[in-house]
Amino acid sequence: QVQLVESGGGLVQAGGSLRLSCTASGRTSNYYTMGWFRQAPGKEREFVAGITGFTWTGGNTHYADSVKGRFTISRDNAEKTVYLQMNSLKPEDTAVYYCAPTMSTNYQYWGQGTQVTVSS
Repeated sequence: QVQLVESGGGLVQAGGSLRLSCTASGRTSNYYTMGWFRQAPGKEREFVAGITGFTWTGGNTHYADSVKGRFTISRDNAEKTVYLQMNSLKPEDTAVYYCAPTMSTNYQYWGQGTQVTVSS
């Protein structure tokens, strides 16, 4: 089982930037697909961005329409870390952000996530 720890959240003004990190440990050798998700209060968890591939290096990226052009997902093979660079943040981006070894919200082992709050 892979363990994932999210970090990097915080409070930022609208238009600002944050970079989230998701560090994997444990049995990571098969987890080449990674995704970022978010859940705002009173709303269901939704897919934000994902990266696929056959190794921990590079891969194809995928984004929700709501973040396309503003968010960038990437990963560091040596650090077994997946990043989410978030630019031009909007108040509607406020949520708890999670990572998972999938691009589906139908995942059972969510971590604690990291809170992102964007003030207007």
